[in-house]
Amino acid sequence: MNGLLWAAAGTGFTFFMTALGASVVFFMKKQSSEGVQKIFLGFAAGVMIAASVWSLLIPAIEEAEQLGRIGWIPAAGGFAAGGAFLMLLDKFMPFFHPEPHRAEGVKQGLRHSAMLIFAITLHNIPEGMAVGLAFALAAKENSSVLLASAIALAIGMGIQNFPEGAAIAMPVRQSGAGRLKAFLWGAASGIVEPIFGLLTVLISGSVIEFLPWLLSFAAGAMLYVVADELIPEAHLEGSRLGTIGVMAGFMLMMILDVALG
Repeated sequence: MNGLLWAAAGTGFTFFMTALGASVVFFMKKQSSEGVQKIFLGFAAGVMIAASVWSLLIPAIEEAEQLGRIGWIPAAGGFAAGGAFLMLLDKFMPFFHPEPHRAEGVKQGLRHSAMLIFAITLHNIPEGMAVGLAFALAAKENSSVLLASAIALAIGMGIQNFPEGAAIAMPVRQSGAGRLKAFLWGAASGIVEPIFGLLTVLISGSVIEFLPWLLSFAAGAMLYVVADELIPEAHLEGSRLGTIGVMAGFMLMMILDVALG
């Protein structure tokens, strides 16, 4: 019970920070110039690249090695599976298709927003599980040291989630959605963290084995969206604004991930 309560508080905080990041859309103009839109898309791409490396792939390798396995095998396998999954989803889900190939009646313009939301939401699942596992271990061992470590992890994850919430909400807003809708999409991407964090506490004994694969699977899915959608969309002929956005987003998430451990 203590583990559930602690995990609920920790993952509730990470969800709150995602929603707080998404709230930046309430201070944005309804429509910005094409250059600003490219910066927002580039920022989202940079955030996702850095999060894939420092929040997902490196922890996947470290977790696998702690379990006595070869670190790169689940990292590479899960990464490839995540990319392949998004590729298949892209192929078979009609609302992801460009207009000439889209099934009749499917709303236009949903492609990169839908994939962006899906990828970051998928990335939040193993993060919520990691926080849940940390609190489950602290409760099992009844250790104040492990509890402090779990709290620190939740705070770090929460701070990292702020730019991730913004990385969803800003491009959705720029695609023409209303402020409230963009905010709700950005905030909703973080709700999976408390859900999967609490589930992980309940089944903590069996989920540890699969965590490296889940982390790297999410990384592969995120990198697919970055390479296939965000970076091409952020390219602006005769300008480097999209590139600046990518580098700024990457640098911000790199600093947060490394500084917060």
